[in-house]
Amino acid sequence: QVHLVESGGGSVQAGGALRLSCAVSGPTYLTTCMAWFRQGPGKEREGVAGISTHAGSTYYSDSVQGRFTISQDNAKNMVYLQMNSLKTEDSAIYYCAAAPGYGCNSFVPGRYGSWGQGTQVTVSS
Repeated sequence: QVHLVESGGGSVQAGGALRLSCAVSGPTYLTTCMAWFRQGPGKEREGVAGISTHAGSTYYSDSVQGRFTISQDNAKNMVYLQMNSLKTEDSAIYYCAAAPGYGCNSFVPGRYGSWGQGTQVTVSS
């Protein structure tokens, strides 16, 4: 069973930066794809960044490309999301998610079987 715990959310002004962390535990075959999703009020859950934990390949949605960076520290079993140049529209609850297999460029929520509890990010103007 995979257990994911996010941290690092908070409030920041537009243009600022935050780094989210996700502590990962569980069988590695269930966490070959790690991703960050977000869900704003009244919006659908949206995938913003993904990483292949074996190959290190990274994937981003168009809305965050060039501003967000997903990374991993395998020794610490951590996945990070560095968020720069934050915009008010980035405000949401951010979730860490894990999936087995390949196809880590998929941001379909149903692809991911394990989810963290979420961490709130609020960007003010």
